[in-house]
Amino acid sequence: MLISDIRVTPVAFRDPPLLNAAGVHQPWALRTIVEVRTDDGLSGLGETYGDLAHLTKVRAAARRLAGIDVHHHHALYAAVAQTIGGDVVTDRHGLTGVATREKTLDRVFSPFEVACLDIRGKALGRPVCDLLGGPVRDRVPYSAYLFYKWAAHPGEPADEFGAALDADGLIAQARMFVEEYGFRSIKLKGGVFPPDVEVDAVLALREAFPDAALRIDPNGAWSVPTSIDVGRKLAGTIDYLEDPTLGLAAMAEVAARVPMPLATNMCVVTFEHLPAAIRDGAVGVLLSDHHYWGGLVRSTQLARLCATFGLRLSMHSNSHLGISLAAMTHLAAAVPNLAHACDTHTPWQARQDVVKPGALRFADGAVPVPSGPGLGVELDRDALEAMHEQYLACGVTERDDTSYMRTFQPDFSPVRPRW
Repeated sequence: MLISDIRVTPVAFRDPPLLNAAGVHQPWALRTIVEVRTDDGLSGLGETYGDLAHLTKVRAAARRLAGIDVHHHHALYAAVAQTIGGDVVTDRHGLTGVATREKTLDRVFSPFEVACLDIRGKALGRPVCDLLGGPVRDRVPYSAYLFYKWAAHPGEPADEFGAALDADGLIAQARMFVEEYGFRSIKLKGGVFPPDVEVDAVLALREAFPDAALRIDPNGAWSVPTSIDVGRKLAGTIDYLEDPTLGLAAMAEVAARVPMPLATNMCVVTFEHLPAAIRDGAVGVLLSDHHYWGGLVRSTQLARLCATFGLRLSMHSNSHLGISLAAMTHLAAAVPNLAHACDTHTPWQARQDVVKPGALRFADGAVPVPSGPGLGVELDRDALEAMHEQYLACGVTERDDTSYMRTFQPDFSPVRPRW
């Protein structure tokens, strides 16, 4: 099964004004949809970031992959590597860790690998999780992902989620998501307000949801002393503390002095970061993300390394659509040492998607693994075209939380640590 053609389509969909340490989400989120076709008529889907620099590299790689067998993982990786050179693609929002050449290569390669696995699954009549070793669970737990947020983007009507600028607003937000999706884990995106305010919010969430697994992620907004102080104040309240401060050395210092494990998707983002992180005891939970760890196969290799060295495993999320949710679910289904509910932004997308409804659903806070061949999802071409038109019309070509925040707060600074 040789690759005959690849279609790369940038899309845009509405995103609420979600606050974080780097600023606030713009009105439009960007993604790129990849369709790989073979000479025998099969096609597969992949999804990745939509920022222009990344999109340009995906398009360049797509032009080099014709004629490669979809089974030849290493040949595909080598072909993509030839298009990357020494370039490094950074993300302007700065919430997914340091940029490296390896990370750039892996994030460009990932959607093609997922699409090829989708094809291989369809050819065999088997789900993608079977190609990753087979399922160890038939449903994958996800977490409610809470954000401080404005009621609406300035100048627009209030959105369906409402404002959340204090603990009461967060509790209302959590209730909305728990009632609709059945989540049993709750994560708060912090780094927005002073740490004591966010500590009080987590304690209020614990009171409101006594049985939920809780965690908080300030995206490195705190100093080492502040991180230690917060960790101690939240002892017995949260399952893990995610990226409280920046860098492996600082994380290791905090990890040695707080009672809960530290998690990361920022200081360990490629395989080359693992030796120092393990040696220094900087993290206890690795939040993997197949979008920048090089796809699903490399993510299963990562999971095995984590098991070998005693690291717990879960998954990071960014604004994504159904192709990514399907890929995440197949991967999580095939990873034995998944220890915590995965992150997902799906509830924030307000039922906007490029896949046809029915294959993906939430039940009791989990997504049952799609049973169809490949990823088990089907592209909605009308929705894809509509989102592509939105991309062309919206004028946004990269995610830049800081610049958008400065439109309304000119003195806003994303410098970290902030507290």
